[in-house]
Amino acid sequence: MQSILIAYGTTDGHTADIASFMGGVIRSAGAQVDIVRAGVDGADPSPERYDAVVVAGSLHGGRYQRALQRWVRGHAAALSRQPTAMISVCLGILQKDQQVWADLDAKVNLFLKETGWQPSVVKIVAGALLYTRYGWLKRWIMRRITRKAGVETNPTRDYIYTDWEDLRLFASGFLRRISGDQEEPAAREVARPMGAAT
Repeated sequence: MQSILIAYGTTDGHTADIASFMGGVIRSAGAQVDIVRAGVDGADPSPERYDAVVVAGSLHGGRYQRALQRWVRGHAAALSRQPTAMISVCLGILQKDQQVWADLDAKVNLFLKETGWQPSVVKIVAGALLYTRYGWLKRWIMRRITRKAGVETNPTRDYIYTDWEDLRLFASGFLRRISGDQEEPAAREVARPMGAAT
Protein backbone atom coordinates (compact mmCIF):
# COMPACT_ATOMS: atom_id res chain seq x y z
CA MET A 1 0.00 0.00 0.00
CA GLN A 2 1.33 3.42 -0.98
CA SER A 3 1.78 5.94 1.84
CA ILE A 4 1.22 9.61 0.94
CA LEU A 5 1.75 12.77 2.98
CA ILE A 6 -0.28 15.87 2.15
CA ALA A 7 1.38 18.82 3.89
CA TYR A 8 -0.48 22.09 3.55
CA GLY A 9 -0.56 25.71 4.60
CA THR A 10 -3.76 27.77 4.72
CA THR A 11 -4.82 31.29 5.60
CA ASP A 12 -8.62 31.27 5.37
CA GLY A 13 -9.19 27.50 5.33
CA HIS A 14 -9.80 26.73 1.66
CA THR A 15 -6.43 25.05 1.08
CA ALA A 16 -7.30 22.76 3.99
CA ASP A 17 -10.46 21.80 2.07
CA ILE A 18 -8.35 21.13 -1.03
CA ALA A 19 -5.93 18.95 0.96
CA SER A 20 -8.83 17.03 2.50
CA PHE A 21 -10.45 16.49 -0.90
CA MET A 22 -7.20 15.19 -2.43
CA GLY A 23 -6.69 12.93 0.58
CA GLY A 24 -10.15 11.46 0.06
CA VAL A 25 -9.45 10.75 -3.61
CA ILE A 26 -6.14 9.05 -2.81
CA ARG A 27 -7.64 7.03 0.08
CA SER A 28 -10.47 5.81 -2.14
CA ALA A 29 -7.82 4.38 -4.48
CA GLY A 30 -6.44 2.28 -1.62
CA ALA A 31 -3.48 4.38 -0.46
CA GLN A 32 -2.76 5.44 3.12
CA VAL A 33 -2.83 9.23 3.55
CA ASP A 34 -1.79 11.62 6.31
CA ILE A 35 -2.98 15.24 6.00
CA VAL A 36 -1.00 17.71 8.10
CA ARG A 37 -0.97 21.50 8.45
CA ALA A 38 2.81 21.64 8.31
CA GLY A 39 4.74 23.79 10.73
CA VAL A 40 1.71 24.73 12.85
CA ASP A 41 1.35 23.61 16.48
CA GLY A 42 4.58 21.64 16.26
CA ALA A 43 3.49 19.57 13.24
CA ASP A 44 6.73 18.43 11.61
CA PRO A 45 6.11 15.19 9.69
CA SER A 46 9.17 13.56 8.13
CA PRO A 47 8.78 13.09 4.35
CA GLU A 48 11.11 10.08 4.53
CA ARG A 49 8.33 8.04 6.18
CA TYR A 50 6.23 8.28 2.98
CA ASP A 51 6.37 7.05 -0.61
CA ALA A 52 5.37 10.47 -1.96
CA VAL A 53 4.45 13.94 -0.74
CA VAL A 54 1.98 16.59 -1.89
CA VAL A 55 2.62 20.14 -0.66
CA ALA A 56 -0.30 22.57 -0.93
CA GLY A 57 -0.14 26.28 -0.16
CA SER A 58 -2.06 29.40 -1.10
CA LEU A 59 -0.77 32.72 -2.34
CA HIS A 60 -1.66 35.76 -0.24
CA GLY A 61 0.04 39.06 -0.97
CA GLY A 62 2.39 37.26 -3.34
CA ARG A 63 3.69 34.82 -0.69
CA TYR A 64 2.87 31.38 0.65
CA GLN A 65 2.32 30.64 4.34
CA ARG A 66 5.52 31.15 6.37
CA ALA A 67 5.05 27.96 8.41
CA LEU A 68 4.73 25.90 5.23
CA GLN A 69 7.78 27.58 3.72
CA ARG A 70 9.83 26.82 6.85
CA TRP A 71 8.72 23.18 6.80
CA VAL A 72 9.59 22.74 3.11
CA ARG A 73 12.99 24.42 3.60
CA GLY A 74 13.72 22.15 6.55
CA HIS A 75 12.89 19.01 4.55
CA ALA A 76 13.99 20.10 1.07
CA ALA A 77 16.69 17.44 0.71
CA ALA A 78 14.28 14.59 1.57
CA LEU A 79 11.53 16.04 -0.61
CA SER A 80 13.86 16.28 -3.58
CA ARG A 81 14.60 12.54 -3.37
CA GLN A 82 10.92 11.56 -3.61
CA PRO A 83 8.01 11.88 -6.01
CA THR A 84 6.40 15.17 -4.99
CA ALA A 85 3.72 17.55 -6.19
CA MET A 86 3.17 21.20 -5.36
CA ILE A 87 -0.37 22.56 -5.35
CA SER A 88 -0.40 26.35 -5.64
CA VAL A 89 -3.81 27.80 -4.77
CA CYS A 90 -4.67 31.27 -6.06
CA LEU A 91 -7.38 33.23 -7.82
CA GLY A 92 -5.05 34.66 -10.46
CA ILE A 93 -5.29 31.49 -12.55
CA LEU A 94 -8.88 32.48 -13.40
CA GLN A 95 -7.53 35.36 -15.49
CA LYS A 96 -6.69 34.01 -18.94
CA ASP A 97 -3.82 36.47 -19.20
CA GLN A 98 -0.32 35.26 -20.07
CA GLN A 99 1.28 38.03 -18.00
CA VAL A 100 -0.71 37.02 -14.91
CA TRP A 101 0.25 33.38 -15.47
CA ALA A 102 3.92 34.34 -15.88
CA ASP A 103 3.69 36.26 -12.60
CA LEU A 104 2.19 33.19 -10.87
CA ASP A 105 4.98 31.05 -12.30
CA ALA A 106 7.54 33.52 -10.96
CA LYS A 107 6.00 33.34 -7.46
CA VAL A 108 6.12 29.53 -7.52
CA ASN A 109 9.73 29.63 -8.68
CA LEU A 110 10.65 32.11 -5.94
CA PHE A 111 9.15 29.79 -3.31
CA LEU A 112 11.13 26.86 -4.73
CA LYS A 113 14.36 28.86 -4.87
CA GLU A 114 13.93 30.08 -1.29
CA THR A 115 13.19 26.58 0.00
CA GLY A 116 15.67 24.64 -2.16
CA TRP A 117 13.01 22.14 -3.27
CA GLN A 118 12.25 20.93 -6.80
CA PRO A 119 8.89 19.13 -7.01
CA SER A 120 8.18 16.52 -9.67
CA VAL A 121 5.11 18.44 -10.85
CA VAL A 122 3.37 21.74 -10.07
CA LYS A 123 -0.39 22.24 -10.25
CA ILE A 124 -1.95 25.70 -10.06
CA VAL A 125 -5.50 25.56 -8.71
CA ALA A 126 -8.15 28.25 -8.49
CA GLY A 127 -9.03 29.07 -4.89
CA ALA A 128 -11.98 30.82 -3.30
CA LEU A 129 -13.31 34.17 -2.17
CA LEU A 130 -14.46 33.52 1.39
CA TYR A 131 -16.04 36.85 2.20
CA THR A 132 -17.88 35.46 5.24
CA ARG A 133 -14.54 34.56 6.87
CA TYR A 134 -12.84 37.91 6.17
CA GLY A 135 -12.67 40.99 8.34
CA TRP A 136 -14.12 44.17 6.86
CA LEU A 137 -10.75 45.41 5.54
CA LYS A 138 -9.85 42.19 3.71
CA ARG A 139 -13.42 41.97 2.36
CA TRP A 140 -13.05 45.49 0.92
CA ILE A 141 -9.60 44.73 -0.55
CA MET A 142 -10.70 41.44 -2.14
CA ARG A 143 -13.81 43.00 -3.66
CA ARG A 144 -11.68 45.80 -5.08
CA ILE A 145 -9.28 43.26 -6.61
CA THR A 146 -12.10 41.29 -8.23
CA ARG A 147 -13.64 44.46 -9.64
CA LYS A 148 -10.26 45.37 -11.13
CA ALA A 149 -10.20 41.95 -12.78
CA GLY A 150 -13.65 42.67 -14.26
CA VAL A 151 -15.64 40.43 -11.90
CA GLU A 152 -18.49 41.75 -9.76
CA THR A 153 -19.00 39.84 -6.51
CA ASN A 154 -21.38 40.04 -3.57
CA PRO A 155 -19.40 40.49 -0.32
CA THR A 156 -22.11 38.82 1.75
CA ARG A 157 -21.49 35.35 0.28
CA ASP A 158 -18.59 33.01 -0.56
CA TYR A 159 -17.40 31.97 -4.01
CA ILE A 160 -15.61 28.66 -4.59
CA TYR A 161 -13.73 28.61 -7.91
CA THR A 162 -11.85 25.32 -7.44
CA ASP A 163 -12.49 22.78 -10.20
CA TRP A 164 -13.00 19.72 -7.99
CA GLU A 165 -13.25 17.26 -10.89
CA ASP A 166 -9.97 18.53 -12.32
CA LEU A 167 -8.35 18.19 -8.89
CA ARG A 168 -9.69 14.62 -8.64
CA LEU A 169 -8.08 13.78 -12.00
CA PHE A 170 -4.80 15.31 -10.87
CA ALA A 171 -4.76 13.39 -7.55
CA SER A 172 -5.59 10.12 -9.33
CA GLY A 173 -2.90 10.79 -11.92
CA PHE A 174 -0.28 11.55 -9.28
CA LEU A 175 -1.07 8.28 -7.50
CA ARG A 176 -0.83 6.39 -10.78
CA ARG A 177 2.53 8.02 -11.50
CA ILE A 178 4.07 6.96 -8.19
CA SER A 179 2.59 3.48 -8.62
CA GLY A 180 4.37 3.14 -11.97
CA ASP A 181 1.24 3.35 -14.12
CA GLN A 182 1.94 6.05 -16.70
CA GLU A 183 -1.57 6.00 -18.16
CA GLU A 184 -2.94 8.85 -16.10
CA PRO A 185 -5.82 11.17 -16.99
CA ALA A 186 -4.77 14.65 -18.03
CA ALA A 187 -5.94 17.47 -15.78
CA ARG A 188 -7.68 20.37 -17.49
CA GLU A 189 -5.85 23.23 -15.81
CA VAL A 190 -2.16 23.98 -15.34
CA ALA A 191 -0.20 20.87 -14.39
CA ARG A 192 3.34 20.69 -15.65
CA PRO A 193 6.79 19.45 -14.80
CA MET A 194 8.91 22.28 -13.42
CA GLY A 195 10.70 24.23 -16.12
CA ALA A 196 7.94 23.84 -18.72
CA ALA A 197 6.39 26.96 -20.19
CA THR A 198 3.00 28.10 -18.99
